[in-house]
Amino acid sequence: MRMILMFDLPMDTPDEKRAYRKFRKYLLSEGFIMHQYSVYSKLLLNSTANTALVARLKKHNPKMGNISVLTVTEKQFARMILLHGERDTSVANSDKRVVFLGHDPLEDFNKDEEEEGAEDDEAKL
Repeated sequence: MRMILMFDLPMDTPDEKRAYRKFRKYLLSEGFIMHQYSVYSKLLLNSTANTALVARLKKHNPKMGNISVLTVTEKQFARMILLHGERDTSVANSDKRVVFLGHDPLEDFNKDEEEEGAEDDEAKL
């Protein structure tokens, strides 16, 4: 499930610019990824997380301009047509839930299996 947030906030006065910066920093702290200047998205695990995030967004609403939220499935999001530009393929923008940082335990497992297979081949000779 993916939440897409689009906003258009006024930036005429110093107070409006401050509110814009504060809202944008809040979005980044919540894990939103910028797609375009005023279009952000966040990957959500389920509808409960969606409901909780909407409540937090309402709490941090700058109460000016226009802010819209649209929630779509990953399948719908993946069907987005890119007319121009490059698709963001980073892990942060994918639906991969597990990210290994550092050592991969499966690498050792596969290496052990390969060594055992080589030992069996030598024993047969």
